[in-house]
Amino acid sequence: MSSSPEAPEPSAWLTVFLTTATTVFLAELGDKTQLAALLLSAQSGQPLTVFLGASLALICSSLVGVLLGRWLSTMMPPHQLERAAGLLMVALGLWLGRQAVLHIAPQHLLPS
Repeated sequence: MSSSPEAPEPSAWLTVFLTTATTVFLAELGDKTQLAALLLSAQSGQPLTVFLGASLALICSSLVGVLLGRWLSTMMPPHQLERAAGLLMVALGLWLGRQAVLHIAPQHLLPS
């Protein structure tokens, strides 16, 4: 029995599903989205509503990532896409770190 790109074998599907679920779960632990949900739940006193809203937001943002990834995979090989994603993550980390230092450090200690 041959498998087509349209219908992967069940074991391949399960592997991709579990890898994706585990990776996204671990990546989301302790991030600003989780902290925002924590604060919104505490402030509103409506944890179920906050859970549903946060879940919908995560589904929508994941859909954007999946669709963008699918489109980009037609434009460049996987290793280039992986390298570009890595560079983007490093650049974002450096930019956010710089923003944090600028926000936290007293202005008189920073060079003009």
